[in-house]
Amino acid sequence: MPIYHKLGEIPQKRHTQFTKPNGNLYYEQLFGTIGFDGMSSLIYHHHRPTQVSAIGEAIDVNPKIAVDRNITSRKLIGFDVTPKDDFLEAREPMLVNSDVHVGLAAPKKSLTAYFYKNSDADELLFIHKGTGTLRTFLGNIPFEYGDYLIIPRGMIYQIEFDTEDNRILYAESFHPIYTPKRYRNWFGQLLEHSPFCERDYKLPQDLETYDEKGEFVLKIKKQGMLHSLVYSTHPFDVVGWDGYNFPYGFSIHNFEPITGRVHQPPPVHQTFETSAFVVCSFCPRLYDYHPKAIPAPYNHSNIDSDEVLYYVDGDFMSRTGIGPGYITLHPAGIPHGPHPGTYEGSIGKKGTEELAVMIDTFKPLKVTENALKIDDGTYYKSWVE
Repeated sequence: MPIYHKLGEIPQKRHTQFTKPNGNLYYEQLFGTIGFDGMSSLIYHHHRPTQVSAIGEAIDVNPKIAVDRNITSRKLIGFDVTPKDDFLEAREPMLVNSDVHVGLAAPKKSLTAYFYKNSDADELLFIHKGTGTLRTFLGNIPFEYGDYLIIPRGMIYQIEFDTEDNRILYAESFHPIYTPKRYRNWFGQLLEHSPFCERDYKLPQDLETYDEKGEFVLKIKKQGMLHSLVYSTHPFDVVGWDGYNFPYGFSIHNFEPITGRVHQPPPVHQTFETSAFVVCSFCPRLYDYHPKAIPAPYNHSNIDSDEVLYYVDGDFMSRTGIGPGYITLHPAGIPHGPHPGTYEGSIGKKGTEELAVMIDTFKPLKVTENALKIDDGTYYKSWVE
């Protein structure tokens, strides 16, 4: 994410002595990606961030695949996912490939008993229901309905919910998640035609700093295994940091749709990108205003990508039989488009209040056992007249 941010206390010059009031040194850590070529931040700790005192057993958390080569359009009833107390146990992968795991979660309890780090993947959490605070060692981010939370790989965090009624769409990306390059100038600033700008970001604030020794459990996801490590100092011992690599939030309600005289293609809704998939936001907007416009999308073939749509709220004008929390999968290889009647029925309408998240992947998605449990089984027939 190309924007500079800092919190807490940092020395005036990097890689130099930074002393505590008692004369001892703070410990500097470079927190970077893609070797030394990607986004990075410089972090200053009370204690060495390397003090592992014990390593427990690892748990295999790889998704269980039910359909490896899928050609079937599917509709998943997302709110049928059973709520669970533990934040990590509540996460159920639904559609996966070697680039991204897309899943649903209904966690009832806050993650406070341990700390968590995903060392393999950037995480995107879309908050469908619930409010609370994402707590990280680089600061806290309050969140609410409609927020995207982007958590770069390696970030140590906990999460606090205000209630037990929480619903999350998540994506674990094995490629860095960025804002679309075409929205930025060569300095990295978002351009005037971008559907959002830097002031829309929810940046980390309220840096929590704990100068404590003890036994602190940190669960780390690496290579599909969940490892449990014990550190001898508190993971949130950061006194200050600066740089470009940090978690942030963005509300889908702050996405400003791009419209035109005739129907605009899905890329105008793009919100995030990676080298392997894109994320788009479908938001309330005015329809096309050509006198003979057809607001519903034209039929199209996903020749190079699988399309996943997560329905958040409102009346999705090109679909029938859709409700909040549903996921539809339109696989590459067969065309898809508006349901019968919605194409003609959209003519003359002036706007939509729909709210949805779309994830288009450039490799085929595999269907997990979790997904089959909530698949309606008949969606692929829904275009038959």
